[in-house]
Amino acid sequence: MSLAEKLAEIAEAGKQRMPEQVRNTLGQFVQSLRDSGIMERAIKVGDPLPAFSLPNANGEMVNSADLLAKGPLVVTVFRGHW
Repeated sequence: MSLAEKLAEIAEAGKQRMPEQVRNTLGQFVQSLRDSGIMERAIKVGDPLPAFSLPNANGEMVNSADLLAKGPLVVTVFRGHW
C-alpha cells in the first residue's frame, strides 16, 4: 500500500467516526481557507524557509540560523503532548 493510499484510508476512517455536523463545519472551514488564497502564499517544497526561533520539546529556544551554521536542517512539527 502506498503512502497516499494509507493516508486516504486514515482520512476515510476519521470521517466515519466524526459526526456529520462536525464534518460539514470542518469542510466549510477548509473550503474558506482554500478560497482565501492561502495555499498560493504557503511555503512550497524547495522554497527557503524563513528564519525562526521556536521552543524545543524542553522549552528551550532554538534559532534556525544557529542550527544551519552546523549543517543542513530538517524541520519536523510535533503537535504536542495529548
